[in-house]
Amino acid sequence: MSKEFIPVARPIIGDGERAAVDAVLRSGMLAQGREVGAFEKEFADDLLDGRPVVAVNSGTAGLHLGLLAAGVGPGDEVVVPSFTFAATANAVALTGATPVFADIRADDYCLDPAHVESLVTGRTKGVLAVHLYGQPADMTALSDVAARHGHDVYEDAAQAHGAAIGEQRVGTFGAFAMFSLYPTKNMTSGEGGMVSTGDEDLARRVRLLRNQGMERQYENEVVGFNARMTDLHAAIGRVQLVDLPGRTEARRDNARFFDEHLVGVGTPVVRPGVRHVYHQYTITVPDDRDGFVAALRDEYGVGSGVYYPTPVHRLLSFGRSDTLPVTDRVCRTVLSLPVHPSLDAEDRDRVVTAVNALAKAGA
Repeated sequence: MSKEFIPVARPIIGDGERAAVDAVLRSGMLAQGREVGAFEKEFADDLLDGRPVVAVNSGTAGLHLGLLAAGVGPGDEVVVPSFTFAATANAVALTGATPVFADIRADDYCLDPAHVESLVTGRTKGVLAVHLYGQPADMTALSDVAARHGHDVYEDAAQAHGAAIGEQRVGTFGAFAMFSLYPTKNMTSGEGGMVSTGDEDLARRVRLLRNQGMERQYENEVVGFNARMTDLHAAIGRVQLVDLPGRTEARRDNARFFDEHLVGVGTPVVRPGVRHVYHQYTITVPDDRDGFVAALRDEYGVGSGVYYPTPVHRLLSFGRSDTLPVTDRVCRTVLSLPVHPSLDAEDRDRVVTAVNALAKAGA
């Protein structure tokens, strides 16, 4: 194809990020330091209405340390969706607890609160909700379930920077929340994660766990990990944070364009009162999804992604046989289109032309 290929994701790294990294390199202070502290404060102020955050070296580490700090461990159960990236359930398993897999709702692909409630037992420690593709899970209903049964709610907000339910931002509902800063996310620090919590004791435990169990050098209080963020990564993240609002609006504008022009496929359903930040723009293609992917790529030069082709509970790493009919169906039919801020008008038109033509042809 003569036209440039449109990738499903395109991380944006510019002169600002390069200058910020160069400044850290010149300073000679490369490990966790002033840049990390400044990034934590700015992230909290800009995205979480000041709720404190702790920076770590990956989103997965954030989930793992958050769960440990919340007291999750052997003998406990944590309810999770199976329609998610494996890290959600991995983090639970790595604490020694058991992930219990719940089904999702067919409209927003997030946890089905009714099914979650049916899975609650005396061993349930919490529910780990995933704000999938940038749309918040139904935190009101999940919090109601938690209140009835006396367990916690945690948030996997890896894909949902700036998403909200009404006026309340994601990351401020649960006992803790995790945001990923992986390169393909809505903002990046190169690699990294943030743990937000309104509980200062929990935040302190995360700080201990990320730094070999100590807040002051050589005064180790618990057995911990090396999960620190470097100042190099924080410097990138601080620049990205400034650009996040504009890039989020570009994603939302691209999504509106697709909503208005795509035909013959299922487009995202956004719950009333919810702010979706479109980490992914995910459509449903009932027939021959893999053929659709290949035709987009080969005939139109349009990239796409399948998130996720195999439910987590069916992966070899878990090997469960749970019956989750909505999850199984969605895994066979979803397809994510480019929605990133680098799309121009010609790119958007080509995506629409390709999808509509293939849907009409029954590709």
